[in-house]
Amino acid sequence: MLSFQKRSSQVEIMDDLLCDGEVVHQTLRELEIINRLLGGNYVTVSGVKKLLANKSQKEISIADLGCGGGDILKLISTWGKRNHFEFQLIGIDANPHIIEFAKANSKEYPSIEYKSINVFSDSFKALSFDIVVATLFTHHFSDAELVQLIKTLKSQTSIGIVINDIHRHWFAFHSIRLLTKFFSKSTMVKYDAPLSVLRAFKKRELISVLAQAGVEKYSLKWKWAFRWQLVIEC
Repeated sequence: MLSFQKRSSQVEIMDDLLCDGEVVHQTLRELEIINRLLGGNYVTVSGVKKLLANKSQKEISIADLGCGGGDILKLISTWGKRNHFEFQLIGIDANPHIIEFAKANSKEYPSIEYKSINVFSDSFKALSFDIVVATLFTHHFSDAELVQLIKTLKSQTSIGIVINDIHRHWFAFHSIRLLTKFFSKSTMVKYDAPLSVLRAFKKRELISVLAQAGVEKYSLKWKWAFRWQLVIEC
């Protein structure tokens, strides 16, 4: 029976770190369109703006976890140039096939590089950044995994962390299910998009994760369309 009371632990197709082929490429193209039309990408970019609002530092390193096709990094790059920042941008995804797509999708953005790394690996933990962003990424993990990840990111990041993820709500679920049913050409999108809502968060759950991770200085706001914008200051 469908329930919105607690997070689903059902696995998405995207969680297969070796999934490849046209279905992945079609999915990434469609996600770019969906996030642009529904305004979801703005939630991440505005979070970066908040962290940099009173910073005189112009050379900033930013990592995008679960970078997908690189859409967020391209937006951040464009905003940075307009505001005279010198961004060093790195997209990170555990799926090497997604990384290859992102590289091809970002050829006109020389300031962006990509690496295929698992965020729970020692090689990732050895890296450091000024800012980390994660868009529609954190719902892929259990609460315990997310607590561990945020603890790690706090030690790696000098300015802050921006998390943009879904508010688990019946309206969001049924809306995205119908939207993808009629307009998506990707079997992955049709399956994963509604499931992503079921795996996503209520406000109380995010607050609990932050408390367990020892995070005290943060802003958590609801944004359209059914997104949480979590900005953590480090």
